[in-house]
Amino acid sequence: EFMATIKSTDETFDILVKENKVIIFDFWASWCSPCLKMSPLLEEISEEMKDVKIAKHNLDDEPNVPVTHGVRGIPTLILFLDGEKKSTKVGLVPKSEIVSWIKESIA
Repeated sequence: EFMATIKSTDETFDILVKENKVIIFDFWASWCSPCLKMSPLLEEISEEMKDVKIAKHNLDDEPNVPVTHGVRGIPTLILFLDGEKKSTKVGLVPKSEIVSWIKESIA
């Protein structure tokens, strides 16, 4: 099945930031129940908002970037705009709130 989101690793993180005007990293782990609940919401958003890329970064498999960016609780979303860290959202929130946050961040 086609996934609209892309995978981020410690190696590809910086490249993804550089190559995409708007990219959101979803820091998650397989044992994190709120992360798993948020995943389908992010899939929907990445289908609906074509100018926004969403990359999933697994904390357990790829631990270095999350440490560098001070990720403490998950899920954590970090939005980059034009290569700059613009905004962070922590915790499971409704889809509408994620969408508003994205729109405010890139306005």
